[in-house]
Amino acid sequence: MGTADYRIESNQPIAGHLWPAAGSQHYVVSDRSLAILLAAKSFAPSGDEIRVVHVPTGEVLYRKSAAPAQQPVDES
Repeated sequence: MGTADYRIESNQPIAGHLWPAAGSQHYVVSDRSLAILLAAKSFAPSGDEIRVVHVPTGEVLYRKSAAPAQQPVDES
């Protein structure tokens, strides 16, 4: 395994208390568990998806989508 085997990515800037690269759309790490933890604890402000990709194979190991918007309840 190399030094940047896992990429955390999104189509929008990623944010979060643990996110080490404020305003970036991707970050690379060498540890699978760390990559998944960072992705799970982060969010894309626009609600876009965040993925963890194994760089050598291109396999998506983790995917976090925004929660769907709740539909208002019609009480009539």
